[in-house]
Amino acid sequence: MTAAGLAPKGETPHQFEVCIVGSGAGAGPIAYELARAGIDVVVLEKGDWYTEQDFVKDEELPRHRVFRSQFDEERHVLELPDGEGGWRRETTAQFWGGNVVGGASNFMSGYFHRLKPTDFRLASTYGVIPGSNTVDWPISYEELEPYYTKVEQLVGVSGRVVQHPNLEPRSTPDFPFAPTVEHPIAARFDNACEALKLNPLPMARAILSRPFNGRMSCEYSGYCGSYGCHSGAKGSSRAALLNHAVASGHCRIIPRAKVYRLNTDSKGRVSSADYFDAKGDSRRIQAKVFVVACYAIESARLLLASTGEKHPKGIGNRHGQVGKNLHCCAGGTGHGVFKLDKLSAETARGLKLRGPFFNRALQDWYVIDDKAAFDKPVKGGTLDFVFDPPSPTSEANALKWQEGNLLWGTPLKQKLKAHFTQSRDFKFEVFCDWLTHDECFVSLDDEDKDKWGQPVAKVRAGFHPHDLKVAQYLVDRGVEVMQAMGADEVWGNVFSDPTANLVAGGCRFGVDPRTSVLDPDCRVHDCDNLYVTDGAFMPNGGSVTPTFTIYANAFRVADKLLGRLKQA
Repeated sequence: MTAAGLAPKGETPHQFEVCIVGSGAGAGPIAYELARAGIDVVVLEKGDWYTEQDFVKDEELPRHRVFRSQFDEERHVLELPDGEGGWRRETTAQFWGGNVVGGASNFMSGYFHRLKPTDFRLASTYGVIPGSNTVDWPISYEELEPYYTKVEQLVGVSGRVVQHPNLEPRSTPDFPFAPTVEHPIAARFDNACEALKLNPLPMARAILSRPFNGRMSCEYSGYCGSYGCHSGAKGSSRAALLNHAVASGHCRIIPRAKVYRLNTDSKGRVSSADYFDAKGDSRRIQAKVFVVACYAIESARLLLASTGEKHPKGIGNRHGQVGKNLHCCAGGTGHGVFKLDKLSAETARGLKLRGPFFNRALQDWYVIDDKAAFDKPVKGGTLDFVFDPPSPTSEANALKWQEGNLLWGTPLKQKLKAHFTQSRDFKFEVFCDWLTHDECFVSLDDEDKDKWGQPVAKVRAGFHPHDLKVAQYLVDRGVEVMQAMGADEVWGNVFSDPTANLVAGGCRFGVDPRTSVLDPDCRVHDCDNLYVTDGAFMPNGGSVTPTFTIYANAFRVADKLLGRLKQA
């Protein structure tokens, strides 16, 4: 036995009750609940283990190189439409959102909207759009609702519930934490929306507005989305859950452990996991139950790479479903620029304020019933109104160009002064469904390999034209709101390329093994001791960011696992 307490391949491995691959939003709830119940858990995380002290307030340190997988070591192959009916191939590291303990939840913005009941039954409510693979979920909103509440209480969600036409049912009247401090722009937004007869919503955030459970409250530095949290206020899997799981004495986290294969026995059950340690040596670890939660793309990759006697095409892939029905987050962005010299001194001073959050959203078009745009009601989306994180160096670097010419001297100084002192830029982000279809999936690449000699994941990211139509409708609405607020310059655009984060699907759950990888409890259909609990399980992403739902579902699966392990 090695100093690490784990065996190299060929020696007797250490055995745990449960082995979890990954440590993000889909892993933290499993480790937290099982460890606190006295069940021995090991978490294998490919990245290193950082704490609040490592997340300094530095614009050059958001998802810094040290926090991500490296392009020269481990990349993805991305196939995008070439505009001529074919596919263009490129290699990318864009999908690595957080290669650290806690995963990408360390760097999220923490916009925490629940899915709504309609998101669980898209096919039966709106019908299947031709060319899409839309299905209803095998569980209902009512089954997941108690776990949304648990996330709000344990991970820590701040906000204020207000009544509006698309408010989802709740078992509690309000969030457990008061809203974070709001920027003065929020009042201007509310007034504009009320004039437009819209329903402005205070946006719930997975950010503490007061100290809780050993974590400090928000420091309002502005370094939030894309940055690790220096105070611990952000509800990352590491800060909110894994630290407490480890403190229980029943959870061990092994960082820098790159799992590359799950081994199965003659019955098709997972018996052990092989991983490369920090030195590049292969090690093996055994457990009775395995949970995969290493990001949708990588979870599909791991299952496809884990072939065996009972799983010749990869675990769970008997019907060719692993990697299928991947989805990103469709939508777009927009901006409104306010020229401060056109405003009163008091208003301009308020808009210059840095730190507090905009924290506003609109869900008036979560269902679009506009016959001028669509012949029947269609699923719409959410508009979040936010600030970009501080990035003066990159902003200044972009301002050095004007109409293709390089600025310098007095013209550049004047442009920099106007940008940083005479105007303020506000942003909106649009989230709507990326319809699942046959041209968006994960497979193993035939050519490219990572530094360990393993095939990398290939992501084909085709989009459905319906996504762009819905996104454009919502972007146009966002532009109208910015104009009503009095912005001097307003623009918006939709995107068809996949988002760098917010990717889900690829191991869809359902009741039919021919069309899904997982059963309703997120257990692999043909491997009864293997679960997948990251966003890979989701049949669709809804019209919000998926992290809140991933957390909630992982707590739900943790309850299923506890029941199973107690019976055993």
